[in-house]
Amino acid sequence: MSVSPDEAQVTPVRVDDAPLFDKRLPLFDRELSWIEFNRRVLGEADNPDVPLLERLKFLSICAHNLDEFLMIRVGEVRDLIAAGAGPIPQHVEKLEAIRKKVRHQLDAMYRCLGDDVLPALAKEGIRIERVSDLGKRDRAAIEAYFTGNLEPILTPLAIDPGHPFPFLANRALNLALQLESNRGERYTVVVKIPEGSPRLVASGDKGRFVLLEDVIVSHIERFFPGLRLRKAVVFRVIRDSDISIKEEEVQDLLKSVEIELRRRERREVVWLEVEAGSDERVLKLILDRTGADPQDVYSAPGPLKIDELMMLYDFGGDGRLSDVPFNPRIPAQLATSDDIFSIIRKGDILLHRPYDSFATVLELVQAAAEDPDVLAIKQTLYRTEPGSIVIEALARAAERGKQVTAVLELQARFDEQKNITWARHLEERGVQVVYGLVGIKTHCKVCLVVRRERGSLRRYVHLSTGNYNSVTARSYTDLDLITADEAIASDAAQLLNLLTGFSVAGVQELIEQKEPAWTWREMVVAPMDYHRWVISMIERETRNAADGKPARIVAKMNALVDTAVIAALYAASNAGVKIELMIRGVCCLVPGVPSVSENIRVTSVIDRFLEHSRIFRFENAGEPEFWISSGDWMPRNFLRRIEAAFRIRSEALKKRIEEQIIPISLSDNVKGWQLDSDGKYHRRQPDGKPVRSQDAFIAIARSEAVPIGPYEEILQRAGSFRRKAKRKKK
Repeated sequence: MSVSPDEAQVTPVRVDDAPLFDKRLPLFDRELSWIEFNRRVLGEADNPDVPLLERLKFLSICAHNLDEFLMIRVGEVRDLIAAGAGPIPQHVEKLEAIRKKVRHQLDAMYRCLGDDVLPALAKEGIRIERVSDLGKRDRAAIEAYFTGNLEPILTPLAIDPGHPFPFLANRALNLALQLESNRGERYTVVVKIPEGSPRLVASGDKGRFVLLEDVIVSHIERFFPGLRLRKAVVFRVIRDSDISIKEEEVQDLLKSVEIELRRRERREVVWLEVEAGSDERVLKLILDRTGADPQDVYSAPGPLKIDELMMLYDFGGDGRLSDVPFNPRIPAQLATSDDIFSIIRKGDILLHRPYDSFATVLELVQAAAEDPDVLAIKQTLYRTEPGSIVIEALARAAERGKQVTAVLELQARFDEQKNITWARHLEERGVQVVYGLVGIKTHCKVCLVVRRERGSLRRYVHLSTGNYNSVTARSYTDLDLITADEAIASDAAQLLNLLTGFSVAGVQELIEQKEPAWTWREMVVAPMDYHRWVISMIERETRNAADGKPARIVAKMNALVDTAVIAALYAASNAGVKIELMIRGVCCLVPGVPSVSENIRVTSVIDRFLEHSRIFRFENAGEPEFWISSGDWMPRNFLRRIEAAFRIRSEALKKRIEEQIIPISLSDNVKGWQLDSDGKYHRRQPDGKPVRSQDAFIAIARSEAVPIGPYEEILQRAGSFRRKAKRKKK
């Protein structure tokens, strides 16, 4: 089946355990659905109602997303073809469809950048110029910059029998130079553009920049006395970058990950981008030496690596060009002089980030590190930021003699090296570091604090849909539960004991047992129970609908891929269950198909914050249940990750989700998109009052919460707690 760039592909897939669809199940292709998601991101860059620098930000995100897609998803399809696995013609056809859609999307990105965003920025006094167009004084300043910051670190690499073709790092920019002598002899040289240097160099007046590669090319002849520069071509390669570590081959996980990282840098080239107008001989040389397929070449009509143009966003310019700033607020529940543990004992806390501040989580970990009555801290870590307050708090707690255990996932994609560094740092400070399970990523987010109170031990728990990362906490929407509920604490302790005390073989044995070996009271954990639990909850709604009882499902997540879950949703729809799905990214379910999915609606919100929370509401015959989870409904989350879904027990928190978070999210008709049965998304149009959900949540935060400043100011309350604790001890 041929696929045009503007069409999504619907693939009939056999699902043996789908009782109502024992022959064919309509599904959208996962990879092509992902490209549709990135097209929605690009839609924000194309939207003239979005502030100009925010449009640049969305272009940057779109470009970065596409790089990761090529590195991981395209690499996987190519691996299947190379291994001869599955229906090869179908894989080949899909690869060709991906190539067409990727090219189409890149063309659209460069049109948006070159025809719209950059000219509009130039009118606002923010422009990228050519070195050759600068005046004498500005050219002298650029030359001084080149001499002082670039010339000492550049290394021209000749390409001839005595000089092997250089290694090309993944995603890095390179220059291919064609040089000519006075006798007409031609030479080819490669110069690697320094990755540590800013992509944009200030040129004279504020707001004027030149590209780093332009600075280098304009001065490169000084490296080659007696030769003339005939042609300079900017190019880069993108490599297959997925890491796969097999349990039977691993004796030391940390060392194995380090080895795989080194191997990844030299993996197969899956995409090659070159500056438009490149010399055919230079292009052929690059293709020959990299082994890239000519079908995987894209000629870019603008600067390569669009994501690096985010420097213009950071420059800022006029405040009119960006979204109105918003500082997260601290909920009124926490605006008290009481210490954090006293506040938690009074009732569960629900944070809706970034509208509610992540500082509450930081305060919990900080207070636990300092409080002399805290005996132990156990925490999972997936992605953290440089200078992490959480990491330093755990290290400080260990140095104070507390029992501190960190389950640190080394295989968090593209954060592997950073996590290796954190692991060694924590170990040096006395933290017991556990690297998780080989082949099963630890993706759940949990922190358990054990505190001595009145002669006994009490446990405090933090569970979240997002990472312990102060940077993403300001730009991702997530939900956090902080509680001293003993049932949830018992489950959290059991989960952490599984992570530290079980091997993969032990976990596999738990999965294979017909009856669960452990009883989870308020939590569901993958890979043991999460998949069958999701299906069982959907099937319960199906039975209730058949019996004439209230039946409804609302689910918000990042991706819906698992075929058995999709089959269960189709069956529920057929039984009359009303299903509302809010899927930010990939959705393989086909909505609106008569007698299959006509009761299912799929929407997606793309706005200033990345929608990252996972919320599930099941009607349960008029007694709704609310669950939050770290995992999407994808095979990897069900079968190859440790995930935790947890029930919301507090009536006040249920009410907030039921009356505020879910209805506002569902009603977004400004930044919301709706998926049609043909695989295309269309923008939802306001029918009456326009609703932009993220603006609505910001307004609620401003009206109901106490304004705060930077994280450092909030942590003063942790200091207040520490002073209290010291007085108590005396």
